[in-house]
Amino acid sequence: MGQRFLEARPGAVQSGLLSALADLVENGGTLEGRVVDYTEQRLGRLHRTPLLYSAALCGEQLLATWRPVRSQTELLTIDAQYLASLGWGNWDLLSGKVTWSEGLSRIFHAEIGMPWPLEQLCDALVADDLTAFSEFITSVLAGEEPAWTRIRFLVLGEVRTLDLLGRPVAGTDGRAWAVNLVARDLTPQMRSRRRLAETERETGRLRREAQAERRVADALREALLPTLSEALAAVGLTVAASYRPAEPDAAVGGDWYKCRLLPDGRVLVAIGDAAGHGLDAVARMAQQRHALAGLAQTGATAGEITTWLNELVCSDPAGQTATVVAGHIDEDRTLHWADAGHPAPLLLRDGLAEPLDAGQRGPLLGALPGYGYDTSRTPLRQGDTLLLYTDGMVEHRGEDVTKGIERLAIAMGHSSELAPRELIDMLLADPEQAGPDDDACMLAIRVD
Repeated sequence: MGQRFLEARPGAVQSGLLSALADLVENGGTLEGRVVDYTEQRLGRLHRTPLLYSAALCGEQLLATWRPVRSQTELLTIDAQYLASLGWGNWDLLSGKVTWSEGLSRIFHAEIGMPWPLEQLCDALVADDLTAFSEFITSVLAGEEPAWTRIRFLVLGEVRTLDLLGRPVAGTDGRAWAVNLVARDLTPQMRSRRRLAETERETGRLRREAQAERRVADALREALLPTLSEALAAVGLTVAASYRPAEPDAAVGGDWYKCRLLPDGRVLVAIGDAAGHGLDAVARMAQQRHALAGLAQTGATAGEITTWLNELVCSDPAGQTATVVAGHIDEDRTLHWADAGHPAPLLLRDGLAEPLDAGQRGPLLGALPGYGYDTSRTPLRQGDTLLLYTDGMVEHRGEDVTKGIERLAIAMGHSSELAPRELIDMLLADPEQAGPDDDACMLAIRVD
């Protein structure tokens, strides 16, 4: 038998052994009975022999021992034990002699040549399995066939689950004088099953949380984005709106709209997008939407309202940004509006749809504290249709957003005779517009 404080030479042993030795150095433990094909060059010829390796840490060094495999039968036996996680042992009840296979030593991390007596084996039992093991040994000594059980042992702090098969070795008088046991280590399978069960439980928990969050977010969105008021029709406006998530079962995001008649006779018009998805985005969307509605009651200009809304978003500890187009249509049919990083509305007039000119498009909400937004003015005519939308309608992966806006304007121009509700339904059904990579919200307003 060879023995060495090992510094492995490249090519001297199999890479699998080197990996096992590296793991032993890092995590401790022992390596027992690993068969390795050892090849070296002697006198100009390659010589190959299978060696049986064992290794253990000795201070900061690695002590490795090896010996040649005695026969092909021994090699096959060791391989079978290693591949199937098997081992067997014999306990002589008269002499006290114990014989273990190398596979059983590997399972119990015991030193080869130092097998455990039955008393030590009992000491390693998980307490709850002591009765079951006692009944198993009793059935083996009684000669019951087959004697089988599943028992847990505590080995180096880890619970190992073994299937045990046993039979007695009896004399001519029928009395058992030795016990043969065969063990199969199920620990890797049990560990995998536990991990799988934990993964399934975690997946189920996350799925239930996502479903609950989606239900809450959907309910909240329905409350925040109600059916448009009939009061708008009384002032000569036909309005329709739609919200669509990127996927049918996706969590809702922060897209929102607002269109309502103000006490002073103006019509508040707004559309925005709070960054993110799920309840957090819906909560920010609700804050911004309600803040805008409150600020609009002051009679301030669109630029002032957007400036104040920007300060609110800048003060949010979450640090998220948002976009918005906000303004109002007055009694003279003039749209007064401000843009904070949002796509400009499209105006459909005489069969041609084009983006409105904002003059100066301001930065995203939350990006620049203290920024003052300008108010743009766009006179409207009878028959005009405004389309406000979020970027989910025009942003497609790998494509410049201006192409999406041009495509949306062309589709809108081809549908100049449609009412707002029909226009939105047509755009959503258009295969060139459908399937966005983000949530999409639209607000269409026709001047009657």
